[in-house]
Amino acid sequence: MKILVIAEKPSVGRDIAKVLKSNQKQNGYIEGPQYIVTWGLGHLITLQDPEDYHKKYQSWKMEDLPIMPEKLELTVIKQTSKQYQTVKTLLHRKDVSSIIIATDAGREGELVARWILKKAHNQKPCKRLWISSVTDKAIKEGFAHLKNAKEYDNLYYAAVSRAEADWLVGINATRALTCKYNAQLSCGRVQTPTLAMIAKREEDIKRFKPKPYYSLSCKVNNMTFQWRDKKSNSNRLFDKEKMDEVVAGLSGQPLAVTHVDKKKKTKTAPLLYDLTELQRDANKAFGFSAKETLSIMQRLYESHKVLTYPRTDSRYLTADIVPTLNERIQACSTGPYRQLAQPLRNQQFKAKPSFVNDSKVSDHHAIIPTEQYVDLNSMSAEERKIYDLVVRRFLAVLCPPCVYEETTVTATIGKETFVTKGNVILEEGFKAVYHKDEDVDEDFESGQQKLPVVKAGERLIPVHLLVKEDKTKPPARFNEAALLSAMENPVAFMEEKNQKAAAALGETGGLGTVATRADIIEKLLGSFLMEKRGNDIYLTSKGRQLLELVPQDLKRPEMTADWEMKLSAIAKGRLKSQLFMTDIRQYTGDLLNQIKAEQGTFRHDNMTNKKCPQCGKRLLAVNGKNAKLLVCQDRECGYRETVSRLSNARCPVCHKKMEMIEKGEEPTFVCGCGFKERLSKFQERRKQEGKGVSKRDVASYLKQQQQEAEKPVNNALAEALKSLKL
Repeated sequence: MKILVIAEKPSVGRDIAKVLKSNQKQNGYIEGPQYIVTWGLGHLITLQDPEDYHKKYQSWKMEDLPIMPEKLELTVIKQTSKQYQTVKTLLHRKDVSSIIIATDAGREGELVARWILKKAHNQKPCKRLWISSVTDKAIKEGFAHLKNAKEYDNLYYAAVSRAEADWLVGINATRALTCKYNAQLSCGRVQTPTLAMIAKREEDIKRFKPKPYYSLSCKVNNMTFQWRDKKSNSNRLFDKEKMDEVVAGLSGQPLAVTHVDKKKKTKTAPLLYDLTELQRDANKAFGFSAKETLSIMQRLYESHKVLTYPRTDSRYLTADIVPTLNERIQACSTGPYRQLAQPLRNQQFKAKPSFVNDSKVSDHHAIIPTEQYVDLNSMSAEERKIYDLVVRRFLAVLCPPCVYEETTVTATIGKETFVTKGNVILEEGFKAVYHKDEDVDEDFESGQQKLPVVKAGERLIPVHLLVKEDKTKPPARFNEAALLSAMENPVAFMEEKNQKAAAALGETGGLGTVATRADIIEKLLGSFLMEKRGNDIYLTSKGRQLLELVPQDLKRPEMTADWEMKLSAIAKGRLKSQLFMTDIRQYTGDLLNQIKAEQGTFRHDNMTNKKCPQCGKRLLAVNGKNAKLLVCQDRECGYRETVSRLSNARCPVCHKKMEMIEKGEEPTFVCGCGFKERLSKFQERRKQEGKGVSKRDVASYLKQQQQEAEKPVNNALAEALKSLKL
């Protein structure tokens, strides 16, 4: 008899099959003497659409709402139905005695496998593989410690409850809004509060009134001192006349040093990465979207196998990982990390409370390197950047703290107090892992200026006084990094300062999960409810109007916090899923009543004079994530066309990405600096510059380089790649 293993994706299935010595490749599975390994393609099964319950739901009509089947049924996803039939056939093979669920170890991973088993009417016993990385070692250890699948029943019930609740609320509220206002309006328990946070930030910016303020500094002996108000200890004054009085009383007087205070301080490395923190840093450092970072991480996890499971909300390790740290250090001790890792090799690590805490790890520990050998040459430039962030953070937490001496010099000019600070690093510690920044001599607030030796009682002259006028600044607009932070911690955007709800948001990790936030942002951009201008995110007119029309409760972060608390309780066996779903059905009915009673209107203010070629109605001009589009205003029609899109082609004048205008006889590249170039001319120029290297050529070269690692590769293609100006 054989055992069937169900992985979530083909790449993971192949890795498991290799470890289990299953090597007979078939269509949709790999078979061996003891194990058959198959896979999903993400989800193979989903909840049925409304029209599957009754044909009348094919047309969206207000009188047909609410759509609330007594039991939500499952259906096979058409695009992946062939793979489902393969898995179903394997499940019912007579020589298959049991099943091992090897999908991603999390709530959604559990749902992927359980829905397949349910739809195929499986009756065979199941076990669960629960691992955080897909290295050979992790897979072997996981199969040596398989769990009974029944231990994860509650996790499955929580996953089903989440899916069904989102279906009931999302389908009904979206159809109600769309039917009432004849516009494509969608809402949901995570995307709508996220949109509301952007609206609140825009309102704060609009209401903000800048106030002028004044600061006073003095320079003496290459030191910059900042004036401090004795009453408030602030270095700002909002009264110009008072500042003028202060300056007038100081003219011509020396600066007398009153105190020189030196303190030895330590600074520990920041915590390890969870997915949200990694997405934030990647957006700040490289401009990657949350979706891009997750996609890159997934490749580093599944294909390269050099990083652990990406969809984690923990920044700590469990104690059982500590004995593996040396092996992980050894694996990533290559290229630029060899010297950085050298002092850490063969150390005896203890379970430091700073980054090891079992109680703060839920399904998966923080993102760290695996024990897998690393080949940096096989990674793309984007993969190298993300890998670099994770490895340096990993090495940093293992290093000792940075030890520095902070010197605070307090001085007076007349009766006024001036202060300056400076730091001297005594032991670099974890800072040695990171790239050294340039010294900033005049930056007082960062404490990085170099101070000469001074003693209490010294009188310093000449003194150069400088008054600086500035204005208070409004809150910054959201970019993706800031929006991810706000989604993770939305307490500041709660309308009512309810401590219980705030605590719930903290416990559940805010709006959405680490696995879904990137998709939520993409969905809001894709449905034109918000748009990006440069790196900043702006609400569109459509998004602004939607927030006026949607029920108030759907805009509040407290609602999703309440859901996540209950889903967490279901996963832990503390709440029955039936009770939760009864509340959701009642809530869905209440939402519909609110939408039906609303007296608002929706107006398209992005209407163009161009008519739809399919239905004749005027088209709407919208900004997609990377393109400008014309879409039909009639939701039933659905026509759309691309006017222009942002390309990866760089302008030869200013080197910024150019826009491709697709209308006319031939597509044309256009840059903001004024440069224009037809596609044929662009291709000709690229060829002349030696940039006509195809992706296949690059892949072939990298493969050859890997095979001949010990030999110097110096062929014509290598030279061509070397000369690329990206």
